[in-house]
Amino acid sequence: MRLVYLALLAVVLTFAGCGEESAHEEIEQQTEVIKDSIPTINGDFIFLSDAGVLKGKDFIYGVQMDSISRKLADSVAPFKRDEFDMIPVKVKAKIVQNPGQNGWEELVQIKEILEISAKVPDTASTPRLKKDIDKP
Repeated sequence: MRLVYLALLAVVLTFAGCGEESAHEEIEQQTEVIKDSIPTINGDFIFLSDAGVLKGKDFIYGVQMDSISRKLADSVAPFKRDEFDMIPVKVKAKIVQNPGQNGWEELVQIKEILEISAKVPDTASTPRLKKDIDKP
């Protein structure tokens, strides 16, 4: 009988001790931050007939032509003053090796268009024509 009481007491203390620890223990939640694997690229974009180029301060890439790059070309068209005008853009793009090796060594695959900036012409550095100088 004594053995039954000791076994019962041991079981009660075991469950009482386990419940106490879980009540006082705070569960720490970890927030996992996933870094975006597609880089954001700022540069000047130009599109001529069937080829696009993205040029930055220290890089120049050919643009792989797909539906998103054609959409970008259509979107920058209203901002162009002439055929060879480059428009500043911000895009999410993946840099890949050119499989054909014709033209650029590296191409960008545009994944998302983030921003298209309209250039404001810098009138201080623009050469003035004689007819502009004569105006009052």
